[in-house]
Amino acid sequence: MRMREQFEEQLEQLHREVTEMGNLCEQAIALATKALFGGNDQLAKEVFRRDASIDRKEREIEDLCMRLFLHQQPMARDLRTVSAALKMVSDMERIGDQAADVAELSRYIGDQTLQSKVSLGEMAEATKAMVNASVEAFVKGDEELVKKVIQADDKVDGLFEQVKEEIMNLIYQRDIDAKASLDLLMAAKYFERIGDHAVNIAEWVEYSITGVHTNNEHVNI
Repeated sequence: MRMREQFEEQLEQLHREVTEMGNLCEQAIALATKALFGGNDQLAKEVFRRDASIDRKEREIEDLCMRLFLHQQPMARDLRTVSAALKMVSDMERIGDQAADVAELSRYIGDQTLQSKVSLGEMAEATKAMVNASVEAFVKGDEELVKKVIQADDKVDGLFEQVKEEIMNLIYQRDIDAKASLDLLMAAKYFERIGDHAVNIAEWVEYSITGVHTNNEHVNI
């Protein structure tokens, strides 16, 4: 009985650690967006620090998952939860990397008025909300939240297409040079990838609940 109680305590710890890692990802996205729009090098450095914290948290969660796997006679649902958490933190680590990529780009976009002419801010908010909802779905075991995350990806994909069109219009109007247009497009692509990773997380949450993993063809990049 005591071993089961210890296992339950470690499962609760796993939920807390995954939530904390999700919060770090949200912070990284928010700070990267501010850096992109504000051109503040200090903000970019804060994103890099968050990314390093996310990497450390991934290793801590992996260690905790290994300890849970070694527990005697865990139930099938427990094993799915731990397996899903291992997959999820891999996607979260990539989210941290891509937030850092956005922050790095913020250092090289010279004209800070350009970002407001495209829908990058809206994309960033949408992807941050997806990450939040996917982690919340894991903690609550909420299938409805899983569905909302997967559906929200269509909005992010649509915004990515919108940003591409907006950049093309700026090029046509000669309001942007080639380098800045590529930097803005890459920033949009990183946000689009973050949305894909949020979907991956949601799919693993679905697996932890149902035992079925639905592959929506999102690839970890």
